[in-house]
Amino acid sequence: MKDADFRKCLSLGEGTSIEFKRCGNIPGEDTFETICSFANRQGGNIFLGVKKDSSVIGVAENNVEGVERNIVNVINNFEMFNIPPAIELERIEHDGRTVIRVWVPVSSIVHSFKGVFYDRIADVDVKVKTDAQLAAMYIRKQEYYSEQKIFPYLKEDDLRLDLIPRIRQMALAKRADHPWATMDDRELMKSANLYMKNFETGAEGYTLAAALILGKEDVIASIVPAYKTDAYVQRDNRDRYDDRLVVRTNLIEAYDQLLAFAQKHLPDKFFLEGTQSISLRDVIVRELVSNTLVHREYTSPYPAKLIIDVDGLRTENANRPRFIGTLSPDGFNPQPKNPVIAEFFSNIGRAETLGSGTRNLFKYSWAYGGAHPVLEENDIFKATVPLLTQAPGAPAQRDVDEVIAQMLESYGYISVATVASVAGVTQRTVRRHTSPMVERGELIAEGTTRDRRYVPAHKADE
Repeated sequence: MKDADFRKCLSLGEGTSIEFKRCGNIPGEDTFETICSFANRQGGNIFLGVKKDSSVIGVAENNVEGVERNIVNVINNFEMFNIPPAIELERIEHDGRTVIRVWVPVSSIVHSFKGVFYDRIADVDVKVKTDAQLAAMYIRKQEYYSEQKIFPYLKEDDLRLDLIPRIRQMALAKRADHPWATMDDRELMKSANLYMKNFETGAEGYTLAAALILGKEDVIASIVPAYKTDAYVQRDNRDRYDDRLVVRTNLIEAYDQLLAFAQKHLPDKFFLEGTQSISLRDVIVRELVSNTLVHREYTSPYPAKLIIDVDGLRTENANRPRFIGTLSPDGFNPQPKNPVIAEFFSNIGRAETLGSGTRNLFKYSWAYGGAHPVLEENDIFKATVPLLTQAPGAPAQRDVDEVIAQMLESYGYISVATVASVAGVTQRTVRRHTSPMVERGELIAEGTTRDRRYVPAHKADE
């Protein structure tokens, strides 16, 4: 590691993948707890000879070799670790002091130290105490897609084949020449990879994805007993529900039920994108419901949730993360959790290309709820879209200049009608803000009076 990289780690401080520790003659036991937690989570660097406040005190020269030898001995001691985690040791010279860097790559298996499993949460090594936590850790280590598990005894009688005509119609609505239109039911399901052959074991049949998408309710309950989505409204009293819906049906009907439930309890808002009026509520709800159904880890016992409360709309679902932290539209690398289900939903127009859902949430959430969404990638994936708080029947007002600036940043133009809708003010009020901007040469008007929009002057010149 270069000194510049080491200094950057010092400036970042401790976190999910960075740990600082003092070190005397031998490493403390907590060093090995961190090695265990890093291997179980996403890997990381342990710097021996650094205090918690990022100040470098170093490891005494006459202790360096003994510390390194002790680390190697302990991790290869089967009375300490169930399976030795991989590590690399490096000496860093910094301002005349020696720091030992212990690099721990993420492991494909689950490790324990002295019989205890550790996970890394933020900057803390956490003991895994419950079966659910341990199950989530094992799920995270899986390298296969659980949706592709074959159930040889799952037959067509166990599936809702009556839904296939509707599925064909949805596919044709998205693409007029969709090949599913001319396929029989078995060909369609093979084309969608709902019926597969495992060329390693020779097993052949319908998959978990098939059961989830088309299975009868009792069949789904038998294959994945913990499967359900708990949707509820909790506005007036946090100790009870204002309304609740528990969904246990196949994913086709689950999508419809969850969408209708959210539409029933969330306000709609007019929004003009170009010359087309769209429903912000429906766009946001579709993205969140689709994400919850498509990217859930269905082998986990954790039930998915859709929650509407005073703060906004929230979803939670079990996850198999490759990254821990908060997502942003530009700072994430989307990976399919269930590629077969995702492709199926894309074919019927209920999901877009990978990553587009996140971008749509960031694109429209501020207009709907006054702030960007919060998307947290972890063993439980959480998404929150805020709602503007307001008195019943009264439009929520927002700063007009702020809305104008945000729209120009997100779309590159504004229209008076859309700004008025988002800000909760009249069009006359919006014009009082846009007219001076036009007079100062900051905005340029384009189009006729009916479809007029305003673009920044530097954009009009491009």
